[in-house]
Amino acid sequence: MNHVVLNACIAEVSAMRYTPAGLPALDLRLEHESEIEEAGHKRQVKTSVKTVALGSLAERLVRQSLGSLWQFTGFLASPRNSKNVVLHIQDFQQIS
Repeated sequence: MNHVVLNACIAEVSAMRYTPAGLPALDLRLEHESEIEEAGHKRQVKTSVKTVALGSLAERLVRQSLGSLWQFTGFLASPRNSKNVVLHIQDFQQIS
């Protein structure tokens, strides 16, 4: 199973681009902060995640404000010839 749910804010948005098939694509950087218990101890988590959104999701995300907080769902994948991991966004909803 490859399914990620992450609460994060939009920290950076690149210019809209298009895939060779003509789909809108948007590269973003998300920032996440939380506290979680690990091995019986509280741990502060701060991370930055590279993400990509395609199609209508990209068109919706490009209109959102930097710093706004969302819940993102998607899956992890590596770009071709790369060892880096990218979160591919499949859906997002604003956190109230």
